[in-house]
Amino acid sequence: MYIPNLLNWLPLASLTFTSYKYEDPPKKLGNLTPYRVAPASPVEVELPGDCSVDRVMLRGHLTQLQMHRHGSRGAATAEEQGLLDSLVKKLEDGHKAIQGAHLPENLRFLQQGYDFRVEAKSLTIIGRQQLFNHGGEFGLKYPNFTTDTLLSSSTERVIDSMCMSSGAIYICLLSLDRLNNLLPGVGLNDNDTHGAFYACAYDLAAGNESPWCNVFYPHELAAFEYEMDLIMDASVGYQAPDNSGRVFGSIFVNKLIERFSNASEESQSLYLEFGHDSTILAAMAAMELNRDYPPLSPHWAPMSRKFRTSYQTPFATNMIWERFTCKKSFKGPQIRLVLNEAIYPLLSCAETMQDRKYGTCSLEAFTSANRFSTSISFGDDTWEGVRGAHSKGLYLQG
Repeated sequence: MYIPNLLNWLPLASLTFTSYKYEDPPKKLGNLTPYRVAPASPVEVELPGDCSVDRVMLRGHLTQLQMHRHGSRGAATAEEQGLLDSLVKKLEDGHKAIQGAHLPENLRFLQQGYDFRVEAKSLTIIGRQQLFNHGGEFGLKYPNFTTDTLLSSSTERVIDSMCMSSGAIYICLLSLDRLNNLLPGVGLNDNDTHGAFYACAYDLAAGNESPWCNVFYPHELAAFEYEMDLIMDASVGYQAPDNSGRVFGSIFVNKLIERFSNASEESQSLYLEFGHDSTILAAMAAMELNRDYPPLSPHWAPMSRKFRTSYQTPFATNMIWERFTCKKSFKGPQIRLVLNEAIYPLLSCAETMQDRKYGTCSLEAFTSANRFSTSISFGDDTWEGVRGAHSKGLYLQG
């Protein structure tokens, strides 16, 4: 089916939406960040004129594979929802005390009452709009690529997104005394403070703005962002138990290599898959694309880091892999990654000056650089060794 035909599935096409600015507000909230275009990398965006993409893979002549994360949603776990519910209840119970408190301007919204109504686990209207926009943009960018197959996890929000587009580590984030001194008689605790961060994130997911985001200092929001990175790194990244995140990510890597190495006429020119942030991060970890040295630590945040979920897996993340060939510029089939509309350099397999200039590498070098994944097969001893302990938790986030 041609990608533009996916638009026929979309019931939102007849509705009117206010414009949604991807970079507004410019909040960085880890994997709960509203969709944003990734920062540009210092590589050439346009391929040489003698090159053509024959295959594409979205995990949203060029072969492309795309993997697309679902759009903005409500709280995904009982823990997150519990923190939000506790915060809202305490604010309701303490409404009289709040009315008499002398509050700074950024907390006065509480005197009018705070109403939180975001359905847990489900896509928000903004989440649906994100995928609708991406589906249209993808169809315009690759109008001649076809596929008969769409792959998705069984989670409802992921299926909805497909149709729209076709060891936790805790950091003390905010001085509890600061809020309690401003809100006497309400009885907030650390969990409620933590819940306020989630309220910031999920208000943005539902309505593009949140009064809670303005309550926190920039360094406090940065600490929350880092906490989200630590959680994902510990669950599906480089610090996951028994290397389980990378083992699970090897499935995607092996499938990518298989599809891009298949030169038969029966092979598809386009592959579309839909999943979670955990799916994408596990694959990136398997490919050594965002490993930090030294590893991320719960005791201090590095000045800069490669593992950055605000940029790599915000809501509605789109990971697009392209295979291309050239008459002279490159020898043999090449591969590159476009992550959230920016070229993500494949440094783990770059061998030539051209590779570094365009952020690409040969398919042969990519395959060789991913021996970790190609040494693992679904269901083998390595796979089974980590499946029982960790596979259930792999898709809890998203």
